[in-house]
Amino acid sequence: MKDFSKSTIAYLGPRGTFTEEALRSQPDLAAAQLIPYPSWASVMEAVDKREVDFAFVAAENSIEGTVSATIDPLIFDYDLFVIREVVYDVHLNLMAAKGTTLDQINKVLSFPHALAQCRGFIAANLPEAEVIATNSTSDAARMVAESGDATAAALAPSVSAELYDLEIIGEHVEDHAGNQTRFFLLNKDHLAPRSGHDKTTVVCFQLSDRPGSLISILAQFSARNINLTKLESRPSKTGLGQYCFVIDLEGHIEDPVVADTLSELHRNLPEIKLIGSYPAAGANATGKADDIKERSARAEDWLNALLARIEH
Repeated sequence: MKDFSKSTIAYLGPRGTFTEEALRSQPDLAAAQLIPYPSWASVMEAVDKREVDFAFVAAENSIEGTVSATIDPLIFDYDLFVIREVVYDVHLNLMAAKGTTLDQINKVLSFPHALAQCRGFIAANLPEAEVIATNSTSDAARMVAESGDATAAALAPSVSAELYDLEIIGEHVEDHAGNQTRFFLLNKDHLAPRSGHDKTTVVCFQLSDRPGSLISILAQFSARNINLTKLESRPSKTGLGQYCFVIDLEGHIEDPVVADTLSELHRNLPEIKLIGSYPAAGANATGKADDIKERSARAEDWLNALLARIEH
């Protein structure tokens, strides 16, 4: 396992964001020097310019979907590689100055994705409140604390209340249970080695917007029995109606069947971009990897036993 203790990792600050919480949920990453940046753009710029060794960014939320502020730059602006994914449970809390009650609140501040994840709560409990977008959930808490405004509240993780001496007046106010965010650990130069329980993310640029274009791409995976875990179209930024496809698939580029598929797509498409091959998140990832290795070893032993019976 890589030693991150002498590495630097950029993340969306200030202190107390969900990004920092998710980052610190990984003991090996928490050993690194963690450096907050004010925006997703500055986080990705930092690793691209080698100001830091790694960047840790949100990629997708189970309710609001893709975080376009990080995925689109990975597609169009930077040549960075995902080397790990982290899936983290999200719990949002409404917090304000100590002694503030819910009926006093007329402004709610937070990161746009967090505001959207609490849309129902706000409509039911604070229908007249002004909703104000901030650069991060923690930044919202900081702004509320520094403003001294008893009518303002922030939607943020509980650690932000501790950092900025705020009181939680609404706990776990997200609209849906099972709210999770998927994060990517990025670097400039290297791909992650195969773990045995991996995902690969690629971007496929189609020849043109014509019938059968997507089917021809998907057929390459189907023919090789490769399971796709996500398929999303993104505007290609070349004109209205022009799209590329972001695809997550099971397996690693070191797997011969995956390598063969990507090679075939590269031959037949105008462009294909590898975003990363990396260990899949999940509590049972190690168990799955061990199971795959065990079954692969049994299959290899079986085949070798048959090959040994060939009379030359």
